[in-house]
Amino acid sequence: MAIRKLNNVLLKQIGELKKAGTLKKPELIICDVVRPKNDNGPRFKVEGYDQEFIKMNSNSYLGLSLRKDMIETEEAATKKYGVGPGAVRFISGSFDIHRKLEKELAKFHNMEEGMIFSSAYMTTLGVMVSLITPETIVVSDALNHNCIINAMKLGRPKAKYIYDHLDLEQLKDCLERAKGQCDRIIVVTDGIFSMRGEHAPLDKISEICEQYNEFFIEGVLLMVDDSHGVGSFGESGRGTIEFTNAKGVDVLVGTLGKAFGVNGGYTVTSKAIIEYLHQKAQTYIYSNPISPGEAATALKALQIITSEEGKVILSHLRAMTKRFKEGLVSLGYETLEGEHPVVPLMVRNTKETSEIVKFLEENGVLATGLNFPVVPKGDEEIRFQISGEHTKSDIDYVLSVLDEYKKL
Repeated sequence: MAIRKLNNVLLKQIGELKKAGTLKKPELIICDVVRPKNDNGPRFKVEGYDQEFIKMNSNSYLGLSLRKDMIETEEAATKKYGVGPGAVRFISGSFDIHRKLEKELAKFHNMEEGMIFSSAYMTTLGVMVSLITPETIVVSDALNHNCIINAMKLGRPKAKYIYDHLDLEQLKDCLERAKGQCDRIIVVTDGIFSMRGEHAPLDKISEICEQYNEFFIEGVLLMVDDSHGVGSFGESGRGTIEFTNAKGVDVLVGTLGKAFGVNGGYTVTSKAIIEYLHQKAQTYIYSNPISPGEAATALKALQIITSEEGKVILSHLRAMTKRFKEGLVSLGYETLEGEHPVVPLMVRNTKETSEIVKFLEENGVLATGLNFPVVPKGDEEIRFQISGEHTKSDIDYVLSVLDEYKKL
């Protein structure tokens, strides 16, 4: 069979990744969930392990996915509409619950209109590729997410200017260089940088974009992917825009698969851009939407976030994040400043990062080690992610495990 030749090539490349130390370990398979009890949050059972695990590497920042009302909402919508949409939006895959969710998301973010996609990754690809023209220059933060990097490649802009991470003087220099070189500028940044939990100063970035807007025929468009910020950051969970009080974000990308606890992605922006994306965004046009059940559950999550209960959950999330960060520092570990529930433990050594992750796993804690090339050399870390499901007991247990490692 011809595939044997390709198999040999691919296996050789896998071997090279293993030799270089960049091969991803086998995926852990979760086979059951133990609901919260006593002073503990949920525990997760993993195939091949007898013990139960605390998840410290989940994007479910508010802990909504196991709630009874969320599950009942999805079950009711699924009973009404079926388990899947059965078609793309332009054929017969649009349900009233999809449109209701889009309108409520736009309202939540104080934008004119919204549009849901199958994932946040597909949202960023669809939006950026559609808005990039042969006379567009894209200006991007050096640590932006992989979806933004690939969108720039696929969009084939006239030029790509990259500024050092959070270096606003370099951002200005990029815009200066672009004067007279193009019709349209797209400045794109993550809201929360997912590896380190840092946030972009969107207030200052939007002011810079406004200063340069007059120099380009089609203006300077500020696009923000705030997938890790929406729902979990800001006083009311409206993300990095709220936290920085930014006024000039033109296009926002968010996800339903992190703080909302469901699945899917979305963008909110002007009605004109949404209308254009309906015609041009291929990741929207040629992909089925999220299921009606998922849309209904995302809408339920939005209702929870905007309620008084949502304020309590966010307050608890901030308290647990603070407790964990302060605990790391008291144990002599290095972390970074910030209020987002992504909490990096800066190890700065590949071998030790792997050792700590293994020790945590042996003691029932799931955490994510990040080594080169995912992060730059010298920035090796363990990324912990705090959830609204975590209790004081959970946080203190994880800190006790890290304390035990220190004593080895």
